[in-house]
Amino acid sequence: MMLEVTGLAKRFGGIRALDGVDFRIDRGELVGIIGPNGSGKTTLFNVITGIYRPDRGGVAMEGESIAGLPPHRISRKGIARTFQNIRLFPNLTVMDNVRIAHHPYVRYGPAAAIFRAESFYREERRIREQVEEYLALFSLQDRRKELAKNLPYGDQRKLEIARALAACPKLLLLDEPAAGMNPSEVRKLMEFVLDIRARFSLTVLLIEHQMRLVMGICERLVVLDFGQVIARGIPSEIRKDPLVIEAYLGRGTSSNS
Repeated sequence: MMLEVTGLAKRFGGIRALDGVDFRIDRGELVGIIGPNGSGKTTLFNVITGIYRPDRGGVAMEGESIAGLPPHRISRKGIARTFQNIRLFPNLTVMDNVRIAHHPYVRYGPAAAIFRAESFYREERRIREQVEEYLALFSLQDRRKELAKNLPYGDQRKLEIARALAACPKLLLLDEPAAGMNPSEVRKLMEFVLDIRARFSLTVLLIEHQMRLVMGICERLVVLDFGQVIARGIPSEIRKDPLVIEAYLGRGTSSNS
């Protein structure tokens, strides 16, 4: 078991954003979270990653409770994420956006950095080589010196995933990675997510509205509506579930699936 969520609840005033959410993900799985707008999907990610503290319930990573821990400690447990609205460091270069995510794993101390010891230069070379590998994976190596804000939208999406991978996660949370993409880009993204899962031995939890994507690559789906889990199962089961059709797929949406 990689991640287990039990009885998770989060309120904002009188709004129940999460109301008793339960699910689990086993190591190596690719699981999708779907549901209509306002169903609690991004709130769920924010609770898992420590941006919000849960009002009730638990979150466990590999059997260890992480509920209520600050985001930096949760990241060190092996969880990295992207955001629905891209959150890069716009005035840093492409390379520095990825380098900064790898900072917790540097192998020199303050003294080595201040006095520019050989261990500092050796470690900096190692980090640069590692970052170059991530950039090459996303075909961003030729844009390494550009500011992140100057990249096209699609490349900014790729850079955000590259930065998440640089945090050395076991569990990767992708919040609507296909937002704003055309059908051709969505197909490439499907292949890419499967590739990085295999290459980096990742477990992936994915929020997405693009039914073609989630039905095409996710092994299981969890469906939220008004902060509650209304269905769980493999894509072929979810596609036919009456509650899901009513709450999320709706009339006219099935053409996207």
